[in-house]
Amino acid sequence: MSIILGINAYHGDSSACLVKDGALVAAAEEERFRRIKHWAGFPSEAIRYCLAEAGIGLVDVRHVAINQDGKANLWKKIGFTLAKRPDLGLVMDRIKNKRERTNVRDELARTSVAPFAGEVHEVEHHLAHLSSAFHVSPFDEAVVVSVDGFGDFASAAWGIGRGAEIAIDDKVYFPHSLGIFYQALTQWLGFPHYGDEYKVMGLAPYGQPKFMTEMRRIVQLQGDGSFKLSLGYFRHHKEKVEYEWENGEPKVGELFSDALVELLGPMRRTNEELTQRHKDVARSVQAMYEEAFFHLLNVLHVRHGNDKLCLAGGCAMNSVANGKVYQNTPFKKAYIQAAAGDAGGAIGAAYAVWHKLGGSRKFVMDHAYWGPHFSDAELLALLDTNATNLLEQRCSVTRIEDESVLCARTATAISEGKVVGWFQDRMEWGPRALGNRSILGDPRRADMKDILNLKIKRRESFRPFAPSILREAVSEWFEQDDDVPFMMQVYPIREEKRALIPAVTHVDGSGRLQTVTADTNPRYHRLISSFSRKTGVPIVLNTSFNENEPVVCKPEEALDCFLRTKMDVLVMGDWFIERKG
Repeated sequence: MSIILGINAYHGDSSACLVKDGALVAAAEEERFRRIKHWAGFPSEAIRYCLAEAGIGLVDVRHVAINQDGKANLWKKIGFTLAKRPDLGLVMDRIKNKRERTNVRDELARTSVAPFAGEVHEVEHHLAHLSSAFHVSPFDEAVVVSVDGFGDFASAAWGIGRGAEIAIDDKVYFPHSLGIFYQALTQWLGFPHYGDEYKVMGLAPYGQPKFMTEMRRIVQLQGDGSFKLSLGYFRHHKEKVEYEWENGEPKVGELFSDALVELLGPMRRTNEELTQRHKDVARSVQAMYEEAFFHLLNVLHVRHGNDKLCLAGGCAMNSVANGKVYQNTPFKKAYIQAAAGDAGGAIGAAYAVWHKLGGSRKFVMDHAYWGPHFSDAELLALLDTNATNLLEQRCSVTRIEDESVLCARTATAISEGKVVGWFQDRMEWGPRALGNRSILGDPRRADMKDILNLKIKRRESFRPFAPSILREAVSEWFEQDDDVPFMMQVYPIREEKRALIPAVTHVDGSGRLQTVTADTNPRYHRLISSFSRKTGVPIVLNTSFNENEPVVCKPEEALDCFLRTKMDVLVMGDWFIERKG
């Protein structure tokens, strides 16, 4: 028996997974346990969960894989330092980070009652990304691409995957990075927090690409499919940029230089009004990213002549660009796993080691439900403990053991315009709520976005909500018939259907869909089917079960979110909890 513990540590979206004999057993992000978004550091709680889910201790683990290798791209690092002579603070900061990342055994010892006696494998950052997509994909052979900010002195890597092998053709090295480009412009637009890039994606459809001349000064495409930055617009390559992650949410200092301000004007302050100019810049940033992204993909298709594509890295979270791959390149099938960003590196590191040790490919990740689950007895105990509070808030509590009745009653509540918290089975892996830790609403109601933002989410009005759709109904409602189980692609909604589902139709007529099958999530599929029979619409609005916090993990967090917000209904397992009046 071979057990491999995979970890992503010491930067944003810390995570862990456990692979047993080549099959994934458990995976979770540390933020869900720590309750701090994008928690960075060592994923001790996620590791404890993975071991408990497998019913083992650290003593049973023979291999630990981490998605970084301090020795990778060493000559590139030396060459850059000698040629560019960056600020001493930048060099010392990287040495400090490397030293911290050598203490994996010490951290593991603090996690367990016994020291770790097995082998620690360091896996180069982008190889881990590529493995996280290809080695769990349904493809025997595919073009593989990783694009992000930086990891092990590189920002992108690409090549071909065949069987258990991944051959890397080339990389883009520090200081050039599409991820840094997008993050810097996200900061300029007044979204300073780690992971705020999705806000720019949501804002972009409200603008026009009027700043492409400026964008093409910042990013230059190369004949081999790669890209370079005009470094004068950035700070990260010549001076230390603040990056704090110690046991908390990552905080990144300003990445852009005064030259970018001269090019585009003053940066928007966080509470400043979003003008049409800002929206046009957002659209231009997204368009520039897509231009570079599709340029690379088209070159790789010519080079390899393979119609299948696996994407990973933080930039693979750009669901808008992902949804245009078939339209802008010759690729026919794409696979992007649920945690395409750094969290997914835990899985990639584990599978890279599994295949390095001679393991065969036999696992396909076709769903994202790899997190904690809770028994009916645990749910009942929680409800008993909170009985007085529920009574004071005029909540009725009913157990409905017949799943068809439970789903029918929930579908009725949704159709009546009620906001429903849906807490079921195992928590999702990755940043998206995919029907087990979700808040659900009626996609037919034009005011549902406002209702959700008023009652629970309290987020920017331009950010869209997603449609969860029965897989068998996709071609009838969208202009693309594709498997999108992880909500990683945005596709146009058919024009004649848009007015029927305004709550999940973005301003440009698109939707970030999630396809739901009876095989991978039978209860969620049954719920949507019930809603479809009642309304004729095989779709529900789906957003993450949270209120300006990480997605809920435990039932007490779900109940607390329900009680402190104006949610109408909470369905936890077989328990139907509803506010009266």
